[in-house]
Amino acid sequence: MSSTVQPQARHYIDGRWTAAGTVSTSYNPATGAPLGTFADGGASEAAAAIAAARRAFETTAWSRDRELRARALFELADRMTERRDELVTLLARENGKILAEAAFEVDLTIPKLRYYGALALAEAGRAAEVKPGLYSMTLTEPAGVAAVIAPWNSPVVLAVRSFAPALAAGCTVVMKLPGQTGLVNGLLYEIIAATASLPAGVVNCFTESGNTGAPLLISSPDVDVVSYTGSTAVGRLIMAAAAPKLKPLSLELGGKSPMIVFDDADLDAVVPVLTKAITTFTGQFCMTGSRILAQAGIAGELRERMAKSLAAVTVGPGDDPASEMGPMIDRANAERVDRMVADAARYATVIERGGLVNTGSDAVDAYYRPSLIEVADLAAPIVQHEVFGPVATFEVFTTEAEAIARANATEYGLAASIWTRDVDLPLRVGRELQAGTVWTNTWAVVVDQFEEGGFKQSGMGRLNGLRGLAEFQEIKHLVHAAPRRA
Repeated sequence: MSSTVQPQARHYIDGRWTAAGTVSTSYNPATGAPLGTFADGGASEAAAAIAAARRAFETTAWSRDRELRARALFELADRMTERRDELVTLLARENGKILAEAAFEVDLTIPKLRYYGALALAEAGRAAEVKPGLYSMTLTEPAGVAAVIAPWNSPVVLAVRSFAPALAAGCTVVMKLPGQTGLVNGLLYEIIAATASLPAGVVNCFTESGNTGAPLLISSPDVDVVSYTGSTAVGRLIMAAAAPKLKPLSLELGGKSPMIVFDDADLDAVVPVLTKAITTFTGQFCMTGSRILAQAGIAGELRERMAKSLAAVTVGPGDDPASEMGPMIDRANAERVDRMVADAARYATVIERGGLVNTGSDAVDAYYRPSLIEVADLAAPIVQHEVFGPVATFEVFTTEAEAIARANATEYGLAASIWTRDVDLPLRVGRELQAGTVWTNTWAVVVDQFEEGGFKQSGMGRLNGLRGLAEFQEIKHLVHAAPRRA
């Protein structure tokens, strides 16, 4: 893919391309230069997409034909494989993540499509003769039209993580993706459109910078289930909007992941991973390792090593192979993070300041160097609030019980990590942590076959695994009384 301006990206609704309405420009966060334009939709596109998805659900064989669904998901994986390198390059350029992380995102996506294609064929119900002549069985049915709202930080994998199980279940899909990645969205829509096994109207996609289309997906009586990935604040608004119709929701929301390092941990292994946990996707990741909890015996050495490691991170354009961390999504977000760190300096100890790379009034790039802040007060804003940038707190604990108490002392509960050479300690501590995923001596390992999701204010429902499919299904109990022979 060349570095010249790209053609305009379009919406894909009811098997047709449309570019009606507003045209917006996508900018390179590394330079502020325009990358291309994209059709920027709203309520009219949402309404058309909902109508197409409802019609496809009610008039095509999609909801009943498992083999068709499996074939389409397998073919979609093939089409994405063909354009994998284009996706990686465009993600790095438009989203700002470095090439290795863009490849990580896309390479997570393709097997997910194949997993749910297989699951479309493998899923089954139960049956039993509960009394003589009385038979019961359960069948799963698709919930209907599924709305998918995915964020800009990892638009490809987070979109597929929701729509793949929805399609496998037999739902039709209306998907809204954000304007910050309008060109990446358009390339994903092209891949979907090239999947010949998908009947028209089964997957309908539009991009929106504003907020008129997404609310319609929540309120419309023709949308049966909603899968949203994003902030906790918006998740609460979605719950309130869905409540009048008791609309089922799957919400993966914010995180404040504690990385708990015990005295016996191998710091040679810990430091590189914790550095990546702070800087991957420039910290714009729900599972960012944003809280380092260090046991007192190794706190001094870990503090020093982490400061040096973060200071040494090479910040540069996402599509430059030499970059170790790219820019944030835009200048406004980089400045927002800088204000949070400046505020934290009033009540905490700044170990590594990081900050904006270019600070002039005419600066347009979104570079932000990683920051590390030591804090003792669990009520401090930098501990309690999701930063969504390359910033971590450094907290010291003495006992196992204190580590658990500190780790659980936020409203979030998405993920956590434990670092130790002790075999039993991770199981003991992991059972006490209020988090949906707990890693031992690793971080950000996601497995398609196993569920992920949040405790507390980090969300509801689960994605991946069998439960990911169940989020888009209804269960029907059929009872059959066989008449006795005379």
